[in-house]
Amino acid sequence: MPLIEVKQIAGRTIEQKREIARELTDAFVRATGVKAESVWVTIEDLPKENWATGGTLIADRPA
Repeated sequence: MPLIEVKQIAGRTIEQKREIARELTDAFVRATGVKAESVWVTIEDLPKENWATGGTLIADRPA
């Protein structure tokens, strides 16, 4: 059971999440030949105050 984990800043729509799951699954199937049914994808939405890059919280960056 392959598991693909996605962590992202919250705000994407459910349709965007569906597309992420489809595209990642399809790519894994193409690369490995496993059945799509065996590929698991989890999507974790993180608030901006829980994510930082370059030492700065995303919540503190200008929009």
